[in-house]
Amino acid sequence: MLRIWAKVYRDERISAQTTYESGEKFSYADFFRYLTEICGALDIPTPVLLKTHLFNFAKFRHVVFRPRDFMESVDFEKLVLENLL
Repeated sequence: MLRIWAKVYRDERISAQTTYESGEKFSYADFFRYLTEICGALDIPTPVLLKTHLFNFAKFRHVVFRPRDFMESVDFEKLVLENLL
């Protein structure tokens, strides 16, 4: 079972959120697909996924994407993905 809670922060408050759920086993090889589906549900662009993002998600169970991680300009402070066990 896979559950990821995604939160978009504007002005230090959660402005949008969604929970991504799947019955499949979690795989880091599929993490970009999870990220793309989450961003599609939130109607925001998909950020660039770096190895450090994967390491942070693996080690701390959450990852933060800042506006500098997006190719397009965004109007929010950060996108946070949290692994819900």
